[in-house]
Amino acid sequence: MGVKKLSVTLLRYTPAPQEIVAMGAKLCYSPAGIDELKEGIEARSQESFLKRLTEAGHLSPVEHASFTFGIEGVSRSLLAQITRHRIASFSVKSQRYVSEAGVSKEDGVFGYIIPPRIEALGREYVEIFKSQMIQIQKWYDFWVEKLGSGGESAHEDARFVLPNAAETKMLVTMNARELLHFFSLRCCNRAQWEIRTLATEMLRLVRAVAPVIFGEAGPGCLRGPCPEGKMSCGRSYEVKEKFKHL
Repeated sequence: MGVKKLSVTLLRYTPAPQEIVAMGAKLCYSPAGIDELKEGIEARSQESFLKRLTEAGHLSPVEHASFTFGIEGVSRSLLAQITRHRIASFSVKSQRYVSEAGVSKEDGVFGYIIPPRIEALGREYVEIFKSQMIQIQKWYDFWVEKLGSGGESAHEDARFVLPNAAETKMLVTMNARELLHFFSLRCCNRAQWEIRTLATEMLRLVRAVAPVIFGEAGPGCLRGPCPEGKMSCGRSYEVKEKFKHL
């Protein structure tokens, strides 16, 4: 498997997400029944209403829309970060049940992620990193053999020698409100490079299907002063231009 690159797919999402959010919000303020509300919402654009809703900070109706992503080519280091977002559902490839034994891989090594700063050092250092991954694969295979040559009882302990660089795959589901929070933190230049890249791609995908809900989504500096204060990257103009044209 060797070097892996990020791949994100928007697998499923609430049909007509902006309409269902508008329905939830208007129900709070209208005496109309569900069918009447539904007909009224479907009959005309809800763009201006949704903009007023988000500007007012009335975000509970946004929770009615959810989005499920298929994510590949990310590290176990990223997994430790993204699972800190509690209002989400995760299904992750198990290192206990899925073997990383080299004999089952095309080039004899598990999938792994190379950090861009290591790649930037040049080919010589990339090759050093790759050789280290190959050595770790040998250690893993050694322990699998010593612990019983396969099965979960061997894999669950052999995996202890695998690095944070080891690639994983996951399905992630978040509602739109949690995504807005996720983007505000993880699209920021202060976020770690890998989860920032992932969050930015997720935002690009959901903005295409719910442009009003996610039109102003992204790091906090898009909507006011940088929330990082003295820790700011100092590049708010550059960031605003980036997300304007995402």
